[in-house]
Amino acid sequence: MNNILIIGAGLCGSLLALRMAQRGYQVTLVEKRPDLRKTTQDAGRSINLALSDRGLRGLRLAGVEEEAKKLCIPMNGRMIHDKAGNTFLSPYSGRNDEYINSISRPGLNMLLLDEAEKMTNVKIIFNQACEEVDLENASATFRDFNSKEETKITADVILATDGAGSVVRKNMFESRKFLFSFSQQWLSHGYKELEIPALPTAEKTSKNDGYRTYKNSLHIWPRGEDMLIALPNLDGSFTVTLFLPYENSDYCFANLTTPEMVNEYFNKEFPDVVEMIPNLSEEFFNNPTGPLGTVKCSPWNSFGKVLLLGDAAHAIVPFYGQGMNASFEDVVVFDEVLEKFNSDEKISWNTIFKEYEAVRKKDTDAIADLAVDNFHEMKEHTAMEIFQRKRKLETAFEAEFPQDYYSKYSLVTFKESITYSEAMKRGRAQDKAILNLLDDGKITEEMSLKEKLELVKKETETILHNDEVAFG
Repeated sequence: MNNILIIGAGLCGSLLALRMAQRGYQVTLVEKRPDLRKTTQDAGRSINLALSDRGLRGLRLAGVEEEAKKLCIPMNGRMIHDKAGNTFLSPYSGRNDEYINSISRPGLNMLLLDEAEKMTNVKIIFNQACEEVDLENASATFRDFNSKEETKITADVILATDGAGSVVRKNMFESRKFLFSFSQQWLSHGYKELEIPALPTAEKTSKNDGYRTYKNSLHIWPRGEDMLIALPNLDGSFTVTLFLPYENSDYCFANLTTPEMVNEYFNKEFPDVVEMIPNLSEEFFNNPTGPLGTVKCSPWNSFGKVLLLGDAAHAIVPFYGQGMNASFEDVVVFDEVLEKFNSDEKISWNTIFKEYEAVRKKDTDAIADLAVDNFHEMKEHTAMEIFQRKRKLETAFEAEFPQDYYSKYSLVTFKESITYSEAMKRGRAQDKAILNLLDDGKITEEMSLKEKLELVKKETETILHNDEVAFG
């Protein structure tokens, strides 16, 4: 039986540990933080998660999808809020059965840890920070958070799921024995979490269910340079995230330094939110400001002994709601590669790791780029009239011709049968086609919906063909 050491017991690591144990491997799962099932989470340190089809597929593979769904709140679309407090719902899809889910990061992590712990071939160790990795011999040195004692753990292979600040990746970067490429791109914006609390019990009704605003949507306050979003929680509250430039703006983290400035900013840009957050300035100054960045690197494999997965291999910004979903899809793809070589006992881990990266890397690069694109779309374009016309047209296509049209968002979020890179290629071409046709006045009110769809499909194929000629 192969011994696998998994470093990092976050969402990706705990799902991976569960799946590897189900495959019969002996798994040791090591986490630097305390067991989150026994400690209170720090406020303001975790962007709410949107669980969609690709993530659900990973949970389904490990047999925990139905349990995870009990933690979910369906979100059918984006609720756009303007400065005057007006709102409109922009559906994610024209198909009624397609929606994303708001889910608690610690709640889902606890579920996965519980399930992994039930396996007799899984050992989970907490409070052990990885200090150093011997890449050639699949061993790692850990320091105990409390006693400060060092322990060395050796395995047949190491699977590193230790997040965006991966210590294992750092060891690969610093190694002189192979060529390792690494890039880290930061946005000029940071984020800060706030909370819209649930209504007091006396104000809770069957209509509002204890929520201060509409429950089943992702709320967006797009303001061009900055943006606020809110996702619902099971207890009636919303986790609110402010995305704001660090500096060089009328309002930025560098100059929002007093309660007066914070209140002035929110009253000007988000007046309807001020009414819903009683302790606004207190939360603003108590909660940390976090950075937003993209990590790309290669190779993910070193010496056939160590493999990076999840954020350790490809951290992305959160604006497509695909960070967790991409990491869970990593587990699915890795499992498929294992299955492909399952019958051949002579196949080395090196071959498996290289095959996995060959299959997967182009797709994680694609979702990283799409996530940055969606950042600009959410804070700027969602409030633009031509973008809203495009979304209405796409929603109508999906409702009337559900098998013939998928928007870029639907291709990425709901069409798990195609890869991220395919979704990006077709989705971008469709976006360009519709915006060009609308801007040129070629889509008219007199045309039937079927005629509009045929025109969009024809223009999309032309763009795809031209791109192939240009880049082929």
